[in-house]
Amino acid sequence: MADVDEDGAPAREAHGYPAAWEADVVLADGSTTHVRPIRPSDAGALQAFHVAQSERSTYLRFFAHMERLPERELHRLVTVDHVDRVALVAVADDQDGVEHIIGVARYDRLVGEAPEEAEVAFNVSDAHQGRGIGSVLLEHLAAAARERGVRRFVADVLPQNGRMIAVFREAGYAVTQQTEDGVVSVGFDIDPTDRSLAVMADREHRAEARSVQDLLAARDVLVVGPGPQAAGTLDGRLAARVTANLVAGGGVRVHAVDVDVDRALGVDVHERLAQVPGPVPLAVVAVPAARAVDVVRALAPLGVRGVVLLSTGFAETGEDGLARQRALLRTAHAAGIRVVGPASFGVLASLDDGMLNATLDADPPPPGRVGLFCQSAPLAVALLRAVQRRGLGLAEFVSAGHRADVSGNDLMQFWGEDDGTDVVGLYLESIGNPRKFSRVARRLAAVKPVVVVTAGRSGQVVPPGHAVRPTLAPPRTLAEVMRQAGVIRVDNTHQMLDVVQLLAHQPLPSGRRVAILASSASVAALVAEAASASGLVLSGHVALLAEDAPDDEIRAVVDAVYGDPETDVVVVVRIPTLGAVGETLPREVALAAARTGRTTVASVLGLHGVTPELTAHDDAGRAWTVPAYSTPEDAALALGHAARYARWRAADRGTPLHPSGADTRAARRLVTAWLAEADGEGRAAGVELDPGRTAALLAAVGVDVLPSYRVHDADEAVAVADRIGWPVALKTTVPALRHRADLGGVRLDVADETELRADVAQVLELAAAHHGGDGEPLEVQAMAPHGSACVIRSSEDPLFGPIISFGLAGDASDLLGDVSYGVPPLTDVDVADLVRSARAAPRLFGYRGLPALDVAALEDVIARLAVLADDLPELRALELNPVVVSERGAVVLGARATLATANRADATRRLQRT
Repeated sequence: MADVDEDGAPAREAHGYPAAWEADVVLADGSTTHVRPIRPSDAGALQAFHVAQSERSTYLRFFAHMERLPERELHRLVTVDHVDRVALVAVADDQDGVEHIIGVARYDRLVGEAPEEAEVAFNVSDAHQGRGIGSVLLEHLAAAARERGVRRFVADVLPQNGRMIAVFREAGYAVTQQTEDGVVSVGFDIDPTDRSLAVMADREHRAEARSVQDLLAARDVLVVGPGPQAAGTLDGRLAARVTANLVAGGGVRVHAVDVDVDRALGVDVHERLAQVPGPVPLAVVAVPAARAVDVVRALAPLGVRGVVLLSTGFAETGEDGLARQRALLRTAHAAGIRVVGPASFGVLASLDDGMLNATLDADPPPPGRVGLFCQSAPLAVALLRAVQRRGLGLAEFVSAGHRADVSGNDLMQFWGEDDGTDVVGLYLESIGNPRKFSRVARRLAAVKPVVVVTAGRSGQVVPPGHAVRPTLAPPRTLAEVMRQAGVIRVDNTHQMLDVVQLLAHQPLPSGRRVAILASSASVAALVAEAASASGLVLSGHVALLAEDAPDDEIRAVVDAVYGDPETDVVVVVRIPTLGAVGETLPREVALAAARTGRTTVASVLGLHGVTPELTAHDDAGRAWTVPAYSTPEDAALALGHAARYARWRAADRGTPLHPSGADTRAARRLVTAWLAEADGEGRAAGVELDPGRTAALLAAVGVDVLPSYRVHDADEAVAVADRIGWPVALKTTVPALRHRADLGGVRLDVADETELRADVAQVLELAAAHHGGDGEPLEVQAMAPHGSACVIRSSEDPLFGPIISFGLAGDASDLLGDVSYGVPPLTDVDVADLVRSARAAPRLFGYRGLPALDVAALEDVIARLAVLADDLPELRALELNPVVVSERGAVVLGARATLATANRADATRRLQRT
């Protein structure tokens, strides 16, 4: 590994070293590498990299063969300013823990007429071709270049270097090329496009899915314990337990080092790690925290791709533990190893001939088609026990512990590719990257149901040891993220398993119309109320079966319920007051559900979860189980969640936003220039733009602000009104009164000089008397068409990234919190939902006989703001207040903007850092 300074971070040698550009990245083969800016001390490593390259690779890079880089050239290559000359390296450790360069990418800005262009060059180790290193370096170099104001890459490439040209094209960029004198000159804009973002997301998806697959498909597993002398310690007992469980699960070859285990179990016991025959894809480690880094380093030569770390004593213990955890991750990622944990309960996966049970649970649930993810070990115990009681079968289960590396996002990437999983459930005690969660969950939810429980409604009740950025966003923001992504969010693990067991064993509801089959009228009424509260619609088909109904009557009633074409879903409730339920009703319901494919849930006394009594087979021999619930309310609630998800799956989710004339590149030029005027402290604290600059920024994306003019007395106000035309609006600039016509701070439709002079006097007096506004200027503005006033805001949150909010101006949003939220990137459908989600939105659509307003114009303004916020992380806050929506158009009357240094880390593929 690289040298570290006192706090465990990589030593900094260059002034202004951009540490934010450092990233751990999952490569195409599922392994990891570390990307960072080059340093002067890399000269030796760069020379070694060059010498190891083939003659052909050297020729393609330098247009000539050089056995060694001349000292002057070597010095030039490692000396950069991180602005006009930037170089990134991909590094990895060898088996001895020594860091080596495996790829280099650089740009040099072109001076003179094209300061937004830079010449680029790439070189990837011959020994590491085909792992996606070139594409990763291109992504990170482009992100760094955009941050420094570069907008286009150019390169001269030899015709035989088709692989390099392919890297540019396959990244999703529109590459131009021309050949002259035997050299191909290529160029491409590096601003993100829909295609380049899609390519990056797809590569990330496949790489992260592969990395998880390597863990869960392991057929050779190594358990590392604390040694015979520590067999009685917690780590010793953990190692022994997981070893026994692996053997009992079958299907895997188990190796053990320093574990107190009986060789008669069939375990390959070794005295030292060096004796273990590789490759061993998965290692389970339970050692004292102080030894963990050394153990992980020693695993690299064995071909280990993933480590499940059961041990504690890391970030949850404080700063020393956090430093230990960071060192562990650096060591693991430099060796290409993913980490599950620390403090993990383990991983579980169904195999064709057994089960990979690398957990501490000696009696795991049976194989099935449900994927589950949680974090802490105690919760894992409770969750697995609940799954076992219900008879649910698991395809995979992962406990991520502190979620230092492998997270729920990684598992969702894997489940998107896994044909053996039909539905997934996640209990998230914290979410380290909600923006990525939204993107990954949305992709998965489009093909498989995703059911989520979060710790607290905000999802940020963070346990010790979990790395989460702070957030200023209201708790409802996470709910909107989930809703946009199509995630089924429930309140607790009981509800999560209720929904999971339904979606694992029944088809998605074809609609909301529900039929009820109950044992009494009172029970039917209870079901009807619960169904209505869950968003279902009563079909009118309510069938009652007496407790002592004969078998032929039961069959006839069941056939009638399932034969009703006006019914989409069925709720069956059987709660006899005397005697047993009997076999006939459950059997007939299961057969009818299997025969018709109609979504069915049941609440039958004595049955819970997945039961043989409610299981039948269709004509193709497939088993269909009607899930059983403890109460009718539980059944109806689960069915309501499933119906809403089915509607989301079937609905048009819209297209990405591309407002005509929105030039975010021009906006970025403005922002870059304005931030350059502030010092470093000012950029970090935030720079509020004046009205003129705010208007210019908005104009770049096609949003016009109706001009307003500052005045200090009546004479100035009259002069402005004469110039812009009567009638006018008069406003105070005192914050408490600025938008409050009801309090006298705003005067509208001022028709003439006499009225304006009187209003100026009154507003100045009001501001001075009650709000400390003595001497504050006023604003005069042309009158906008009459309509409804709205407020649109954008804020850059440290955790969520850009957040767009919408509400109708006034007490509805200010006092009652009637505000809707969206997290870009948004689609046109998302924008429409954002407007309609506000409870006061009916005022825009012809409320109580009033004319319908131009909502399309309002949505266009929101779309432009969303694109601006998504593309410019430097836009810390932007408020459009008010935006008046009339019958024809939407006019922005006021705008405020604040810029600050960008602090977003999702422009490139990278693992979340603790």
